[in-house]
Amino acid sequence: MNSLRQSNIDKLPSGTYDVLIIGGGINGAVSAASLAAKGVKVALIDKGDFAGFTSSNSSNLAWGGIKYLESHEYGLVNKLCKSRNHLMRSYPSTVKEIRFFTSIQRGFRFPPFFVFLGTILYWIMGRFFTRMPGYLTPGNIKSHEPVVNTQNVAGGFEYSDSYLHDNDARFVFNFIRSSMSYGCIAANYVELKGSERVDGIWINKAKDGITGEEFEIRSKTFINAAGPFVDDVNDVNLQKTDHHHVFSKGIHLIVDKITDSNKVLTFFADDGRLFFVIPMGPKTCIGTTDTQVEKPQSSVTEEDRKFVLDNVNKLLDLKAPLTNADIIAERCGVRPLAIEGKGGKADWVQLSRKHAIDKDVDNKYLSIFGGKLTDCINVGDEVADLIESFGINMPYKNHRWYGEPDDSVKREFLHRAELMHFDDLTPASSSEKLTQRFWRRYGRNAINMLESIRENPRMGELLIENSEYLRVEIEHAAKREMVTKLEDFLRRRSKISLVVRTEDILSAPGLREACEILFGDEADEKLQEYIDTLEHRRIDPHSKASA
Repeated sequence: MNSLRQSNIDKLPSGTYDVLIIGGGINGAVSAASLAAKGVKVALIDKGDFAGFTSSNSSNLAWGGIKYLESHEYGLVNKLCKSRNHLMRSYPSTVKEIRFFTSIQRGFRFPPFFVFLGTILYWIMGRFFTRMPGYLTPGNIKSHEPVVNTQNVAGGFEYSDSYLHDNDARFVFNFIRSSMSYGCIAANYVELKGSERVDGIWINKAKDGITGEEFEIRSKTFINAAGPFVDDVNDVNLQKTDHHHVFSKGIHLIVDKITDSNKVLTFFADDGRLFFVIPMGPKTCIGTTDTQVEKPQSSVTEEDRKFVLDNVNKLLDLKAPLTNADIIAERCGVRPLAIEGKGGKADWVQLSRKHAIDKDVDNKYLSIFGGKLTDCINVGDEVADLIESFGINMPYKNHRWYGEPDDSVKREFLHRAELMHFDDLTPASSSEKLTQRFWRRYGRNAINMLESIRENPRMGELLIENSEYLRVEIEHAAKREMVTKLEDFLRRRSKISLVVRTEDILSAPGLREACEILFGDEADEKLQEYIDTLEHRRIDPHSKASA
């Protein structure tokens, strides 16, 4: 049994919290991190794992919204560019500049040079924070990126945006971990069954999804950050809002690396939508689709796979066409797009990812709609202001709640890592040096992890073959990262199941030992649970595909 999770569940029914947050995706995570750091008494629950839905199925890009220039949403682009720059400054080890290498096919709705002028405007609106765009002739494209099929290319360009060097779920979880360090009581696999306002206090009925135990959580205010399920939670709580969601499904296929370039290859697919070939360490991520769906639950269909594979085979000059057999893993999620009003029709393809926060002042209730990772710091700040307006005291109102630890902490970590020749332990399967990865993923906690390796060299061993993760990382996850199911670790605390084939994971000699570290006496049960989940997804095409 996870001791951290059980301890937090034991605490949830005691006392009255200033805020209860429903949902541990990006909106809920930054709300918790912001409020807890400012001295607010916060509880957070999620009916699944943290970052278990939309927030673990993105393109791993933190971009300024260049596509919104076409719909003339200049204010939104300006805001997103500013947010992107702020994110890059705050997380320099995690959110990094990357070049987008774009090819325009003949017959496209705009000539290449006209689209290139849009990238210049984008660069200016981005306050010259990134490298300057450059125009490309078909010859330039082929010489710089031989993998691009230029047979029908009219021209292209390069410009810059940013991406997450790690996976999206890990970035989100680090906000959850930060909030817990400031006193937030968070628990995954806890479902809200309903809430009632009694004498100025929210009485929230919750159920532990692992044990079935039911209990109440009392809170002065309520934040609905349930992502695609915001409308469902509001329906249960009889909340009327100005906004609601429509859903767009996006899928990605992950294959072995198809180019050594560390650039995002960008195209417009056959139907005119943006299409990306994104570097992912030793692998390549291809997508995405943009398909309207009625419900948050979604899965990758054979039609989706065919669309992605047909386009990549057409747009790239590969040695051999990619087929289903080349797919290592799949990502599938829905984008919840905020729309104003109920029951109205919307041009959902034109809807942006901008967020909206509806507030019920009388009942001290917030609902967060839409949003994207790029804008997450703004969401955290905005939520804190609104909760303060509800009369909640913030003793540390001006505390900076986001960003990497200061340079003195980083220098100490780097010094210790160099003294013990830490990078010499880097696994052959790793796409970067251990020093870089440990700092990015664990921050100040990485110092203690170095000491664990120094005291016990076995902690520096690779446990699961073809993964990048050392024994000390699995020990750390077991103690501090609330890993409740094996998939939590393989898919969201790490990205092992995204870059290693399922059969290779299951046959890895160290997997059983990893389960023992993570789950103790429940190791066999948790491993079988994971195998059963994989089998269920294989049989049931309508179940949620997450890896």
